Parts: sequence; structure tokens; C-alpha cells
Amino acid sequence: MKPDYATAYYNRGVVYEKKGEYDQTIQDYTKAIDLKPDYADAYYNRGIAYDNKGDYDQTIQDYTKAIDLKPYYAEAYYNRGNAYYDKGEYDKAIEEYTKAIELKPYYAKAYYNRGNAYAKKGDYDKAIEDYTKAIELKPDYAKVYNNRGNAYNDKGEYDKAIEDYTKAIELKPDYAVAYNNRGNAYSKKGEYDKAIEDYNKAIDLKPDFAEAYNNRGIAYDKKGDYDKAIEDFTKAIELKPDYADAYYNRGITYLKKGDYDKVIEDCNKAIELKSDNAAAYFMR
Repeated sequence: MKPDYATAYYNRGVVYEKKGEYDQTIQDYTKAIDLKPDYADAYYNRGIAYDNKGDYDQTIQDYTKAIDLKPYYAEAYYNRGNAYYDKGEYDKAIEEYTKAIELKPYYAKAYYNRGNAYAKKGDYDKAIEDYTKAIELKPDYAKVYNNRGNAYNDKGEYDKAIEDYTKAIELKPDYAVAYNNRGNAYSKKGEYDKAIEDYNKAIDLKPDFAEAYNNRGIAYDKKGDYDKAIEDFTKAIELKPDYADAYYNRGITYLKKGDYDKVIEDCNKAIELKSDNAAAYFMR
């Protein structure tokens, strides 16, 4: 390879990235940038590589440089928004997604991710509005239906949530998360048999799905089937040993069975894992 061939370094970086060799990827993009300092795409792709390594500050720095060099770079705004989102800086993420949408009005993913950021802020109406727009632009977008279902669920609109989860499942029949979420909505409506049916399907599709075991345990507990509930909470803990909520939920069920020593044991563990668990302190 010619030592001054910036494009060749860039292309080799793309190949390393596809192989998941991010350190080599970064080296090649850096060499391409050294040779061609105005290489916006190299900054952009290096930002992606840093993002894959979890280095969000460096990621943001590279996307910023790409935008400086190429001000109408909608994808760079979008990805910088993702980095801010991953850092928990949702207001900044929203600003970036909004800019990406201004530059690229049919950017379904940007609407979807902005909806996610609004949902994280608890602004469910704006989240639903963005999810709806994303669906208009991309009607087969299963995960948008799922997440709009989550927003409706958080608003207490369970029938709308179930409708969206059902659509997500129609589009993606192996969508274990959507089955689990629909189960949650049925559970909140008090339809525990339907909830259990959905949790069963989620577990069939994803046998290591700790949250589905925990949620099925809650449904069994509500039905008064305490032994099955305990079995499910125990399985959730086996799959996810730091699952404070599963310990707490199992403690509640032991309380209903009158097994007070096990209640204290589970509450102690829940508090150890999640020291701000006020309910566990109260129950203990």
C-alpha cells in the first residue's frame, strides 16, 4: 500500500471494523486523517469505532469534527445523538436528532431514537408522536411499535399498548421482548392468564430471559400460586444473580406463605444489591 494513500487506509479501516477489530480500525482511520486532515468520513467512521469500544467522549469529538468539515452530515448528527443518549444526556441527544431530522426529514431512525430520548425523560406524549412518525415513514418497523407500546403502557393506556405489542409480534414473530411487554400490559389489566401465556412464549423464544421469569412470577403470585411464583423468581435470580427486584418479589411471596426467615433473607439480599430499595427496608 502506498504510504500516502489515505483512501486505502480508510478502506482497510472499514474492513477491520466489519471484523470487529476496532483498535486496528481506529489506527487506519487515524492514518487516513493524518494524510488527509479534511477527511470527514474518516472522522465519522472513527467515531463509530470509538462508540463500539464505549468511548463516548472520543466518539462525540470525532462526530463533531466530521460535522465541522461537512455541516450537512445528517448521519453524524444522528450518531452524535446516540452517543449523548448512551451517556444519559437526553436533552443533548434530542437536539442532535432534531438537527438530523431537519437535514433529512424522512429519517425514520432519528424519529425513533428521539422518541426513545423523550421516553427516558418521561415525556411520553412527545415520544408517541415521534414513534408514530417513524411508523409512517417505515410501516414495518417492529421495534418502534414495541417502544410506542411501552410509552402507552407507562401512560396507563394498556389496550393501546397491547395493540402495539401485537403489531410488533406480527411483524417479528420471534420478538421475545414484545411478548414479555405485552404480558406486562395484560398483568396490569389483571388478565394474569393471558400475561402468563405471553411470558411463556417469551421464555420459549429466549430461555435466559430473566425478566420474563420475574414477571411470570409476579403473575403467578397475583393468582395465588405462590410455589410457582417462587420457582420463577428463583430461576430469574439464577440467570441474573444481581437481580434485586427478583429477590424482593420472592420475599413478598414468602411473606404471603408465612415463611418469615426467608422473607428477611431475601430482603437483606435485595437491600445489599440495591441500597435505595425503600420497600425492601419496609418489608424487612
